[in-house]
Amino acid sequence: MNTLLSIEKRNAVLLKMAALLEQERQAIIDINKVDLQSYKGDDISMFDRLKVDDNKVDEMIKAATHLASQDDPVGVERFSFKHENGMQVFNKTASFGTVLIIYESRPDVTVEAAGIAFKSGNKILLKGGKESLRSNLKIVELWHQALQEEGASTDWVEYLQYNRTETQAFLENPTQRVDLIVPRGGERLIAFVKQHATCPVIISGRGNNFVYVHKEADLDIAIDVIMNGKSKISACNAVDKVLIDKNLPNKQEFVNTLVSKLKDFKIEVLGDETISKENGLESIKSDDIWYEEFLDYKILIGEIASNQDAIAMINTYSGGHSSSIITTDEVEAKTFMENVDTAAVYHNASTRFTDGGQLGLGGELAISTDKLHQRGPIGLQHLVTNKWYVHGNGQIR
Repeated sequence: MNTLLSIEKRNAVLLKMAALLEQERQAIIDINKVDLQSYKGDDISMFDRLKVDDNKVDEMIKAATHLASQDDPVGVERFSFKHENGMQVFNKTASFGTVLIIYESRPDVTVEAAGIAFKSGNKILLKGGKESLRSNLKIVELWHQALQEEGASTDWVEYLQYNRTETQAFLENPTQRVDLIVPRGGERLIAFVKQHATCPVIISGRGNNFVYVHKEADLDIAIDVIMNGKSKISACNAVDKVLIDKNLPNKQEFVNTLVSKLKDFKIEVLGDETISKENGLESIKSDDIWYEEFLDYKILIGEIASNQDAIAMINTYSGGHSSSIITTDEVEAKTFMENVDTAAVYHNASTRFTDGGQLGLGGELAISTDKLHQRGPIGLQHLVTNKWYVHGNGQIR
């Protein structure tokens, strides 16, 4: 087990990493081009997440620099009291130990997620997808250089170059200690990790997010929120489903405007029985599609009778990630927000804000749709466990 690095050393490594990313910017982009050219799949969102351009490198540098500026999440006192027998009792945050991050396509995870886990005092094991292997190995090389230049062991960041069979074997019977696993990717990857892992897993769940346009909605806001929700189809905070209150005044006109705007952006629009009939849209074949996360240029619009029905519908079908109500009625908004069972709930705002950076955490390791031990974006301050420190002078019970 590696001895915890001082916070000064952890920050120095992160700042060195930021400098190396700048220095090797062009090399990273060129190596990534080879990964992009070699990608033979037809998953457009996978391809989108695989790409590293100047903007992506800027984001990686910003993530490393910002992490270095944040307070140490380890050793923070959460609770203390003086026992009647004189012992002094403290509860403080502690690092997990070793965190395994299994991810697909996104080379930026090699910086951002690994950076968060490293800053929280953990050893990092990285298992990226074969589609981004060259990009990932280049970035891990920079991690090792940053660690070496700051006099720390390169063991703090290790890349596991395993195929699927080897990964499964490692999950079932790890050849080294693993305290926590974080899968970052699609539903298949998450199901695979859950099925085979023998230690705790933080589920970075699926999206399938809903926007409910209440009968007292500001229609301009509704259009903006829905369109923004479709602005990045590969994101887990994208909007896939829209529920429209059947008592919405000018409902027909609103749906027409919305559909034509979506179609301008080449988004395929499906409708439930009522909406498709009224608007000449393709109708859904079965209700099962309400469960589906699209990750595609595709959206489904349905009609709903009331706020209560919208809440029930979302709680049945959504991925537990994000949902939004568009209304000018504060009471209806409060009812919706308190009763919808998603990690983030919005009133008159876009679901695209479910993101660690946007919600004030700096960055994020993942967005958890589980309720333990942290829900929604998992930031630096959540990637810790805790530990009791008890000081005595001979007390026995």
